Amino acid sequence: MVTFDPVRMQYQVDLRYQVNSPGSDFIFNVQAARTRQQLVLWESLTVNQGVQLQEHCDPATSGRFLRLRATSGELALRYAALVEQRPVGEAPGNIPETWIPDLPGEVLPYLYPSRFCESDLLAPVALAHFGALWQGYSRVEAICAWVNTHVKFASGSSCSTTTASQTLASGRGVCRDFAHLMIALCRALNIPARFVTGFDYGADPALGPSDFHAYVEAYLGGRWYIFDPSGTAIPMGFMRLTSGRDAADCAYASIFGDVLPLSRTLQISAASTSPGLPALEPYRVSGAISTAVD
Repeated sequence: MVTFDPVRMQYQVDLRYQVNSPGSDFIFNVQAARTRQQLVLWESLTVNQGVQLQEHCDPATSGRFLRLRATSGELALRYAALVEQRPVGEAPGNIPETWIPDLPGEVLPYLYPSRFCESDLLAPVALAHFGALWQGYSRVEAICAWVNTHVKFASGSSCSTTTASQTLASGRGVCRDFAHLMIALCRALNIPARFVTGFDYGADPALGPSDFHAYVEAYLGGRWYIFDPSGTAIPMGFMRLTSGRDAADCAYASIFGDVLPLSRTLQISAASTSPGLPALEPYRVSGAISTAVD
């Protein structure tokens, strides 16, 4: 096992909505998850309406869900945090796939088809391209590279209901579509894979301002390892919000009521781990990396 120097990141999310009907409900997932590999050193949450806030932490994913019922008018939420990542790595050749009888019970749901990841439909594609490869990290790496090559990143090319098979057919998508396709191909080969949300630190500015980012974790050798099939951001800078079977489990905002989104602004930057020292910018590494040892 390889350890890396801790990386600190700070970010801020500002969300604004026009609430047209009183009693509209919101569930937000913008708070940094707390795990052994991700420490929340400082955080601040403000909401402009004086409403009750309810927080639930999912014990299986460490995702933090903030629930509120808004009144009519403008709703503004601001969340900021300083987070320390403690990534670990491993030589790819040392990481085998984990046989189904050896999988922990909480990993089993990530073997099955889900709404956006139709692994049953894509099994022939997965077997044809990857069925004969060595059953280890390198096979998942090959799936990641194949998705990156066969899908073109194109903003606005998909919608909230686009599935993995539709992405494969169109050859276009955004980060969530890349993730769905890779997850479906992994599951088709009995490799547990899950959808994870964070931020696109290190993305090309030409793609637009900082935004939420979707990536993949595959369960190999008893640990969840990070893969970014879109290739748009730097995995060491991925701060975990939550994870799930697919995007349906991981929305940053779920809205129930007559509501008009007004604006969404994100800021993210590297932070120093000690006073007087420069910030350690997340960097790309070769080999396997994990921030989910739990």
